[in-house]
Amino acid sequence: MKRIWQIVVVSIGVWCLTVGSIQAQLNTDRITAIGRNALYFDDYVLSIQYFNQVIKLKPYLSEPYLLRAIAKIQLGDYVGAEQDCNAAIARNPFQPGAYYTRGFIYRQTNQAEKAEKDFSEALVFAPENKTYIAMRADALAEMKLFERALQDINHLIHREPQSAALYFEKGSICLRSNDTICALNAFAKATEYDSQNPANWSALGLVQLMQDREDEALQSLCRSIDYGSKWAGDYINRAIIYYRKHNYRGALADYDKAVTLAPKDAQCYYNRGVMRQELGDYNRALEDLTQAIALAPEQIEIYYQRGMVLMQLRQWEEALVDFQTIIQRYPYFLPAYYLAAQAQTSLGEDKAAFQLRQQAYQLEQKKDSIQSLKTDMQIAASQPQQHDRRKEFSALAAQNQEANDEETKYESDTRGSIQKRYTDVVNEPNIILSYYATNTTSLKQTNYSHASVDKYNRQQYLPAALRFSTKEITLTADMVNQHFAQITQLSNKIDLLIRTSTTDGLSATYIARALEFALVQDYSSALDDITRAIVMDGNLYFAYFCRANWRYKLLEYKRAMGETMESADFELMMRDYDYVIHHQPDFSFAYYNKANMLCLQQDFKAAISYYTQAIEVDSDFAEAYFNRGLTYIYINEVEKGIADLSKAGELGIYQAYNLISRFQ
Repeated sequence: MKRIWQIVVVSIGVWCLTVGSIQAQLNTDRITAIGRNALYFDDYVLSIQYFNQVIKLKPYLSEPYLLRAIAKIQLGDYVGAEQDCNAAIARNPFQPGAYYTRGFIYRQTNQAEKAEKDFSEALVFAPENKTYIAMRADALAEMKLFERALQDINHLIHREPQSAALYFEKGSICLRSNDTICALNAFAKATEYDSQNPANWSALGLVQLMQDREDEALQSLCRSIDYGSKWAGDYINRAIIYYRKHNYRGALADYDKAVTLAPKDAQCYYNRGVMRQELGDYNRALEDLTQAIALAPEQIEIYYQRGMVLMQLRQWEEALVDFQTIIQRYPYFLPAYYLAAQAQTSLGEDKAAFQLRQQAYQLEQKKDSIQSLKTDMQIAASQPQQHDRRKEFSALAAQNQEANDEETKYESDTRGSIQKRYTDVVNEPNIILSYYATNTTSLKQTNYSHASVDKYNRQQYLPAALRFSTKEITLTADMVNQHFAQITQLSNKIDLLIRTSTTDGLSATYIARALEFALVQDYSSALDDITRAIVMDGNLYFAYFCRANWRYKLLEYKRAMGETMESADFELMMRDYDYVIHHQPDFSFAYYNKANMLCLQQDFKAAISYYTQAIEVDSDFAEAYFNRGLTYIYINEVEKGIADLSKAGELGIYQAYNLISRFQ
């Protein structure tokens, strides 16, 4: 039944998004309600389109800006969400939810002071709101104002003295202030009031291990695991205790489980590799340490341990490389010199070994400068499991699942946390004119029309209406045959018109045949025909646009065949775009396509100028925002680039959210 409801909601949404100005009287409350539903069911991209419609109809309302901000937060677009929160507050400065939402954004972007200020502002309007107080405490702890943070948490605990979650928060704050006694007591209280939550036992076990209370830590970690903990850190920490107690089999079993739970965590492989090294299992230790380096090449202590293992395996050259890597980064770490010298001696390079020992001796005279490496087995995490703050952010968002479920959770490409789905960093393609209008998504808000083309379509010179599109379809064999047949018919008609010296309709026929040639990818013939039409009627400005597009297609083809791209041909193409721009300054697609060509020439500043002009013509030109955003990023103006990508996402190019999450 739920699936049927989702289909109904999406169907209503498509209808609402495609109606024109005649539906300006649409019930904005109804659209907002549908947007809320989409937000609840994780359709963040679709919900943004609903809120866009409400904002266009009633831009003075505060609520749609706030709801759109929430959707953008779920997509990781904090820049766009902050702008929407600002707009919501400007329209209604008395709503605590807007301050809380903006504070949440600041907290996620490590602006703790701004976050604390907004949470405090929210508390002015809702002084006893539990979430606002807890979030302010978190911000205060991040600012290292631990006493004030604990005041907030203790205030909540006074109201709810048996809340395990509040004691957990208190323990986290105490741990961040290095007060392990306070943390121990708080986590113990959390286990008392919620004894079946593995996170509580995990946190308690971590603090006990930090205090070297190994027997108690072992009991707590076993309780966490028995209650279903899926956190690799619990197994790592228990393995450390097993190792210290000489229970090597138990320790290895726990490290194996940790690797299974967190196969991309270098620490799991590092700890297991160190233990295998201690037990003399050098070959498998080498495998683990090599994998750890692949996952965390910046952690230099792993090279030290691997170098030691390679020495045991008598792989002198490989060991030497690891020790030299350490010396390059830690030039005062003496053991690396002596071990490298030992490897050189084993390779028969006595002179090089002597030089290394001499270097080490000279450095030893500067003991105060000597740096050391941390090479002990590591305790997992300095803090217990971090809260996924997104889960507590908004009741409007449906139950969030773990991030690793996102790839298979939804059938639709636009549902859920789509910012986690990888997108290539490539510009949106040129806009073309074709009978086959295939845009990449129906969510885009770009206006794919122009008055001159609409006027030409109404004259019905062509077998079908021309439409602007961002994507060319692949023709089937039957379609290709139909277009070749159409070319033959048009050629016969042109021959007849020329023989009878009839000029009426000749230009339109050349245009029709040019379009057919372009569809079957005979761009040379298409260019010849469109040029003939332009000579007959220079006011067909869209024809210049088509000619520029086809000239580029021909240049692309020549380049693919290994031919050089002639600068004269490129110049002719750019002149056509300029001609359209000069005579029809509202033809946004000409600005956009020219900007794309300038990007190919790596003239990024000029490209930005033309993308900007395209946006000035059509403020909803999603592709122009997207490409301008990437161009800004190319020239290291990342803040401007992310702002443009945010706008592109808002206007329907949902792939922008993945790029935002990566670049910001």
